[in-house]
Amino acid sequence: MNIKTSAAVIGTLLLPLAVMAQNIATVNGKPVPKSRVDTLVKSATHGGEAPPELQQQARDQVVIREIFAQEAEKQGVGKSADYQAQMELARQAILINQLFEQYKKAHPVSDADAKAEYEKVKAAQSGNDYHARHILVDKEDDAKKLIAQIKAGGKFDELAKKNSKDTGSAENGGDLDWSKPNAYVPEFAAALQKLKPGEMTDTPVKTQFGYHIIKLEEVRPAQFPSYDEVKDKLKAQMEQVKVQEYQEKLRKSAKTDYKFADEAGPAKGAAPAAAPAASK
Repeated sequence: MNIKTSAAVIGTLLLPLAVMAQNIATVNGKPVPKSRVDTLVKSATHGGEAPPELQQQARDQVVIREIFAQEAEKQGVGKSADYQAQMELARQAILINQLFEQYKKAHPVSDADAKAEYEKVKAAQSGNDYHARHILVDKEDDAKKLIAQIKAGGKFDELAKKNSKDTGSAENGGDLDWSKPNAYVPEFAAALQKLKPGEMTDTPVKTQFGYHIIKLEEVRPAQFPSYDEVKDKLKAQMEQVKVQEYQEKLRKSAKTDYKFADEAGPAKGAAPAAAPAASK
């Protein structure tokens, strides 16, 4: 046997081993490819590194799925109309997901764009943060009586717990935690900013929610995270906005006689949507 013949024989013997390396098992004579494990792991870890136990779980799952799938095929499940309909939805979901993943890779958010957006948001959030408490009641006279009680020595937090109809803050003594003035309705914000730390409004403040007694606890310069702390999250949000704009572009450019809900206008007799209420 010459050298060329020997190499050919060895290659023929090694070929089945290479094929076997691409499969993790056989089920009823049918090979189960390792690529299924890789895809399952990638989906579970979002492309990250998988620990050995997760790899083993993925292999187990792929093999058991093959066992169940073979039985389903044997019983003719794949020929049913319900199966075909669900397969079409699954096919579309995979295609759509791949389309948008491909779009994100082709249109990445640059560091410069992310930094510019960060500075824009930071500028809008500049100023002071206010730590306030309040008591909210329905009637102006009730608010005036509570103000008198506080001035006579009553404790603001205890009266808030007993009397405030803002259940979200009442149990904490009316504490609204730290917020910027623009987090509140205009009348509340205007009254709050006139106070000095430790002061309380002398007269009830009327808003759409009722009558407030407001106490300012502390003021501090606005707190804002560093760019490095929020960079990844900010980029992900900007990336999602790009995808949404792309989706809307595709929708508008498609030729269809279908009217989406946001294009058809309100149905006859439908009540107008309620305006969102401020939470504070």
